[in-house]
Amino acid sequence: MTMSSKRVKVWLSLASMMIAASGCGDSADPASSNDGDLANNTVNNAANNAEPLGDRVRVATWNVQRFFDSVCDTGSCDGDNDFESAPDPLDFIARADQIAEAIEDLDADVVLLQEIETTNCMDALEARLAGQFDVFVLGEIRQAGSLDTAVLARGELVDVITHRQNPIDDLSGSTTRFVRELLEVRLEIDGHRLVVFSAHFRSQRNDDAAQRLAEATASHDIIVESAGLQPGAMVIFGGDLNDEPGSEAIDALTEGDRLQRVAEELGRDDWTHASARGTSTIDHLFLVKQQGGSFVEGSALVVRDGNFYGGSDHSALTATFEFSP
Repeated sequence: MTMSSKRVKVWLSLASMMIAASGCGDSADPASSNDGDLANNTVNNAANNAEPLGDRVRVATWNVQRFFDSVCDTGSCDGDNDFESAPDPLDFIARADQIAEAIEDLDADVVLLQEIETTNCMDALEARLAGQFDVFVLGEIRQAGSLDTAVLARGELVDVITHRQNPIDDLSGSTTRFVRELLEVRLEIDGHRLVVFSAHFRSQRNDDAAQRLAEATASHDIIVESAGLQPGAMVIFGGDLNDEPGSEAIDALTEGDRLQRVAEELGRDDWTHASARGTSTIDHLFLVKQQGGSFVEGSALVVRDGNFYGGSDHSALTATFEFSP
């Protein structure tokens, strides 16, 4: 593809920063896994991992796992029970190198990331990946020690929309908010319009499935509404959703048959997270059906190095999509 050399970095508005201070829950919490088959550690669907041709785009989602910078924002980074860590500068550089190399090896046009702490982390990735991507967007919620969503992309940035500042309905009849930013990035790639959402739902640590269901239900409505406002644009949603196929949250995303979960074709080989308790399928990519393009069947791929990828406890999930003429 012929891409613009323009590089763009976009951070949240002041309004989003003010809302973040009163936001709910575990904005920095990592994911937990469910039971599964730990022995299944092969890279899936390798035959379809070829370079996409023509008017196609490869999209990846990957939770990089706790990419902190060297500044201790919470003031508690050294204890065994402290969530935030503050690696020394050399360790930070080594981790940035490792993450950047793993992203480069995905050979994707768009990468949805989770667990990026700050602009320092994004600057480190941009310094290493500016030759591959033109757009670098961080959904930073400005909470001390938070781990946030991000998007890296080739092409031209059209707009960035944030959604965490808006209340969403929960099952109690009250309201809540997205734990982390639901980051919407509108792009133009080779003359085609593409909208991507990067999400990271409430973790299973100190579990609150009702919160994930609220996030999933609201995400579905926001994605469908965005698609309706942009006829002809291909719309893709993905991230670490911390729930498996068949859960209420994932079922809520496919309600009404508007969104297609692309890794469904992998069957039991779709798992993306491994722990001592087994494997789980908690990282996902969805396409809004019958608008702007289609999923290339056979292209879904879970990228692993053993049970993990790139030093993370998550594997990456990639898929190829074809723009409509």
